[in-house]
Amino acid sequence: MKFAHLGDCHLGSWRQPELQELNFLSFQTAIDKIIKEKIEFVLIAGDLFDSAYPPIEILKRTFAEFRKLKEADIKVFMIAGSHDFSVSGKTFLDVLEKGGFCEICKYEESDVMINLLPLKYKSFEIFGYPGKKSGMEIEDLRKIVLPKETNNFRILMLHTTIKEAIGDLPIESISMKSFPKADYYALGHLHINFNEKIHDKPIIYSGPIFPNSFQELDDLCYGRFYMVIVEGYVEPKRQDIILKDVITFKIKIENALTATSQIMDELEKHELTDKIVLMKLFGEIKKGTNADIDYLKIEDYLKLKRVYSFLKNTNKLVSEGEKIDIKISEHDVNKIEETLIKEYETKNPNKFNNLIVPLMHSLELQKQEDEKSAIYESRLFSELNKILGLELR
Repeated sequence: MKFAHLGDCHLGSWRQPELQELNFLSFQTAIDKIIKEKIEFVLIAGDLFDSAYPPIEILKRTFAEFRKLKEADIKVFMIAGSHDFSVSGKTFLDVLEKGGFCEICKYEESDVMINLLPLKYKSFEIFGYPGKKSGMEIEDLRKIVLPKETNNFRILMLHTTIKEAIGDLPIESISMKSFPKADYYALGHLHINFNEKIHDKPIIYSGPIFPNSFQELDDLCYGRFYMVIVEGYVEPKRQDIILKDVITFKIKIENALTATSQIMDELEKHELTDKIVLMKLFGEIKKGTNADIDYLKIEDYLKLKRVYSFLKNTNKLVSEGEKIDIKISEHDVNKIEETLIKEYETKNPNKFNNLIVPLMHSLELQKQEDEKSAIYESRLFSELNKILGLELR
């Protein structure tokens, strides 16, 4: 028996069209490999889509992939993740289920416990609980229970953050020791390589189907998922999805007036055709400013070299005198934002500083379900104008 464990596909993510396409092609590659290997069933541990309401073109292409699985008689079991979860319960995952393309894990909830209900396939029982926004599923997970043990192979599918995977980072998490016993723990949410054991059973983050940010492209380079063999023993095998090479340039800049030539000289040393090029510029500029670096010239050069995609990061590139050294002594993660603002205001007195907090809070305004974009934008601009003392025209 073999099954596949996927998660964090984030279909529809990436603003750059070529990376959004590569993201989908990675998903498509995984599906094709699953069919070729004649896998019994597929687990998707949350965040199939990047939002509860993905673009129509992404939906059409996704449905086509699920149809391929159905025609190959391969079952799909899934849970929602923090991105495709909706408080109202209205998501396109339900449309996939109604169309007979998948089954979504179910549960019964009371004040004291959450009973996970099994989805059955041959000698397997699949249980799952969805991920939610801002780690709100953590408290719920402390209450989950499974039915009385049977001789079936039990899989527990969750979309959350476990403490053992993040160490001392101040992020809401739950210890994997809190989970009820199962034979395989299929996790999603953290885009990392994590393959450990609990109760002597595999507990695995599948990793993303494709990296979902600049930093992930730098760290992971490509996507992955797992194929799991069950033959009296359990053998998870990671499947890397390598469609494009990633090359990262880390260049220290001190003189912005000569930086363009410095960068071009470094680029010319490498074969860049059809690669994803990441550029991380850092350092304290002693001559000129960031505006003196000719990024358009660099981009034109890379186009001539026919790179697949180009992304740059200049967060750690500052002009002399602009560097702000902010030390945070607060242990409460909820106070970090407040501490940063106070430190900034002390070091940078300005009559507009009093607008920082209200503007940040106004930008947290959420788009309501089924709300037209024009109405949402009107509400947002109205709030911003009130803070800035401007009149709508």
